[in-house]
Amino acid sequence: MSTLQKLLKNISKVIIGKDESIELAAIALIAKGHILLEDVPGTGKTTLAKSLAKSIDAQFQRIQFTADTLPGDVIGLEYFDVKESEFKTRLGPIFANIVLVDEINRAVPRTQSSLLEVMEERTVTIAKHTYTLPNPFLVIATQNPLESAGTFPLPAAQLDRFLLTIRQGYPTREAEKEMMQRFQRNDPLENLHSIISSEEILSLQQQAREVLIENDVQDYLLEIVEATRKHELIEIGVSPRGTLALMRAAQARAILKERDFCTPDDLQALTKSVCAHRLTLTIEGEMKTTKEELINEILLNLHVPVENT
Repeated sequence: MSTLQKLLKNISKVIIGKDESIELAAIALIAKGHILLEDVPGTGKTTLAKSLAKSIDAQFQRIQFTADTLPGDVIGLEYFDVKESEFKTRLGPIFANIVLVDEINRAVPRTQSSLLEVMEERTVTIAKHTYTLPNPFLVIATQNPLESAGTFPLPAAQLDRFLLTIRQGYPTREAEKEMMQRFQRNDPLENLHSIISSEEILSLQQQAREVLIENDVQDYLLEIVEATRKHELIEIGVSPRGTLALMRAAQARAILKERDFCTPDDLQALTKSVCAHRLTLTIEGEMKTTKEELINEILLNLHVPVENT
């Protein structure tokens, strides 16, 4: 069993019946991306993030966003030390390998925007000094899409910085019963141990960058993103950053499937998770359909390149 398969199996001790969600989380990690966990309360968003973090031998921090959370509470700040009569810097909790930002849409836009530089450039600027974040670095943010009171919707620029969105949904009856049995006497999360090191993660990330993407698969990817830009019900399609995100995610999925090349199936499996949150529908589109349904339509109408045998 490969190291990645061991990682997936370890997380599945806690997250039951959600293999696709676990795989997507691993793909984001290998692709050097960030994750937006979007679902109703109680469906395991925070538990999935914690399970992934505990499975890796790395530094973990959790930041609970509220309406009064300030940028300094996230990235750190410069303060004046009266005793020593000099300015000093206090680094914030963002300085960790894996950072869980719980309920990201409860913070005001000013605080949300403090993550823009962090997620894109993996650096933090405090006063006039720029600090490099640890490597590997992964932001996992959660939000409840249904509750609007006291929340601030993430702007397009912020959403575009998430590699993919994971929506777990409710478990099946069988999975929920198994969950009850596993959690009856103790919490499996408390007994979870790390089974992969930061160095191994960095190695996998490098391997993913070397995964081959043939010209016909590249063209297929471009046809997907171009279709989102031309569709009459889509006001804003996938950005060039989104194009690279889909490519990186496909490379990471190939590593997960123990291949050194990407296939059209990789793109089809990931397009909704990588692209849906990047789309803005027209008013007519909002009334008629959903982002996921439009992506399904686009994939059905495109010619799929045949894999060479």
